[in-house]
Amino acid sequence: MSVTAPKGFAAAGIAAGIKQNGGPDLALVLNKGPRRAAAGVFTSNRVKAAPVLWSEQVVRGGEIAAVVLNSGGANACTGPQGFQDTHATAEKAAEVLSALGTLAAGSAGEAAGGSADGVGAGQIAVASTGLIGELLPMDKLLPGIGKAAAELSEHGGEKAALAIKTTDTVHKTAVATGPGGAWSVGGMAKGAGMLAPGLATMLVVLTTDADVEAPALDRALREATRTTFDRVDSDGCMSTNDTVLLLASGASGATPEYGPFAEAVREVCADLARQLIGDAEGASKDIRIEVVGAASEDDAVEVGRSIARNNLLKCAIHGEDPNWGRVLSAIGTTGAVFEPDRLNVAINDVWVCKNGSVGEDRDLVDMRYREVRITADLAAGDESAVIWANDLTADYVHENSAYSS
Repeated sequence: MSVTAPKGFAAAGIAAGIKQNGGPDLALVLNKGPRRAAAGVFTSNRVKAAPVLWSEQVVRGGEIAAVVLNSGGANACTGPQGFQDTHATAEKAAEVLSALGTLAAGSAGEAAGGSADGVGAGQIAVASTGLIGELLPMDKLLPGIGKAAAELSEHGGEKAALAIKTTDTVHKTAVATGPGGAWSVGGMAKGAGMLAPGLATMLVVLTTDADVEAPALDRALREATRTTFDRVDSDGCMSTNDTVLLLASGASGATPEYGPFAEAVREVCADLARQLIGDAEGASKDIRIEVVGAASEDDAVEVGRSIARNNLLKCAIHGEDPNWGRVLSAIGTTGAVFEPDRLNVAINDVWVCKNGSVGEDRDLVDMRYREVRITADLAAGDESAVIWANDLTADYVHENSAYSS
């Protein structure tokens, strides 16, 4: 499982002292090659953390040799010093990895400011997660990179996934295998709050040993995130740090057809996105919202997000109350095409609302289980979309009011 399932990758996760509780807080993922192709997607928030701004530049080069990730501090809204700290992080990782001789020589490394013996900072992506508005303790982070590099292992994926947790209660990993096992895609994610499009606070690293060039990686990643991470909506809050990276080592020697490869990337993203919702802060219910009968996919997504962000409905779901009127009121705030007297709503497959009015007996709805399914039929076309959300609980309020997160 995780980022070291594909060949050509090593990872580590250590406690560098960034977190006050002394838990794991620094991860390193290394692409040993022979290929270093990469793609990435990032938060659409106009307020972007320093590591996002840095990694966006790195991804434009089409190659990533390694990723440094830390939890315990977002390094967001930290001004010029925060960006300098990110740059210093990348430089330290390049220096340490080059000294270890773990990276092959290459013209790309030389072009990025490295030498024939290693890699330059321009091939090191950086991702951070934690509290906004505080500088990172660089006196702990930089030495931690050296410690992590010394512990790199082809079996280190699970430790890396543990090191990027913040309010997560569990670490999140996934893997998919290509036809005949010729190649694979692995991944790790963190995220439990501030989960809302675009991208859902989350950090994700995906790896593959397939031999795929950067443009195809970018296409597959964007197609996958559009229908997975971009359709996770826990609390309507968009992060400053969201980062999803896809790295290809080419170590399998197999060049897959685009279709099966893109589907494997989507499968891993969908698995991780579902795990994000399953671990959402304070949640007791996972809500699958399917909008059908829409005039366009955009309409379906807009309606799904409106339902997902309706706090009255989220409270009702927590109380196991099939309050379909709150679904209709959420639909009515959108610009989607529909006629109010043609709307239909099902909760756990019971059509409690038909043609904008009372449908089947709401007492037939069984809401005892973790997953709740809401189907909203707009009766306006043939398009559909699925959005995942969760209920609103007292535990969520406590977790986000008792201390800074």
